[in-house]
Amino acid sequence: MNPRIQKPAKALYCWLRQIAFFIVALSACALAQTRQGPSIDTEAALQAAYARLYDFDFKGAHEILDREHQLDPQAPVVLAMKCAAYLFAELDRLKILELDFFTDDDKVVDRRKLIPDPVIRQKFFDTVAESDKLANARLAAKPDDPDALLALCMTTGLVTDYAALVEKRRFGSFSLAKKSHVWAKKLLELNPPVVDAYMTFGTAEYIVGSMPFFLRWFVHMDSVEGSKTKGIEELTLVAQKGKYYGPFARMLLAVIALREKRPEEAERLLAGLAKDYPDNLLVRKELARVSRQIHPGGAVAK
Repeated sequence: MNPRIQKPAKALYCWLRQIAFFIVALSACALAQTRQGPSIDTEAALQAAYARLYDFDFKGAHEILDREHQLDPQAPVVLAMKCAAYLFAELDRLKILELDFFTDDDKVVDRRKLIPDPVIRQKFFDTVAESDKLANARLAAKPDDPDALLALCMTTGLVTDYAALVEKRRFGSFSLAKKSHVWAKKLLELNPPVVDAYMTFGTAEYIVGSMPFFLRWFVHMDSVEGSKTKGIEELTLVAQKGKYYGPFARMLLAVIALREKRPEEAERLLAGLAKDYPDNLLVRKELARVSRQIHPGGAVAK
């Protein structure tokens, strides 16, 4: 492949791995919570943990999930959420969650100083194994168990993220990525889609639509046409009406706005997020950075 084409292609692939499977993991929870699945108490714990994650309070999320695991040790989704907390704390530590990682393709491809924390890595994979064991036991008794499907969707996506972003095994993680998409599709088939479900497919639509046409022959996902316009429309719908993932859809739309050279739109979205999640230091930092680009030497949005 021409090196001039190969570099942006790798960048788009890495961006797909980072965003799409975070969405798969989290939007799956939204789907499971709309029907029979986690108990009311477990749902409340997951909601509280989500709030901590949106504020990047990973320790607080773990504390909530640890208490819930003691109360319901057979719930795989609680452990799957712990995996998410481990992974995204590590991504935050390695500065992978900063917006320029997604908007500057050189940083996506050439991030060479990623050194995983071996202790966190062990905890992450041990928790993945424990969650998968509980989920598979449930599926053996009930093949359409929503809580089990949810947990497997989450852990498969999170392991894909870890391989692609932390360990830099990007193309080797593609089979896991497609498997995670299959789990998400199974969750959608259990019940009529809810608005939050468009998070997974909207992101995939945009990113696949951004790839050179010949790469689309190698990236096939069910129910994904590869339309950037459709992807943005679906993410906007989630941002406006999503029950659980409105804030995360706004984060993704801010990334897209920056990639599409619409910094004013990104500033507006980030300002709203900073207002809603004042403890999220990264959102405030990115807002200040974008505002400085738009208004050099002027006022910075808050």
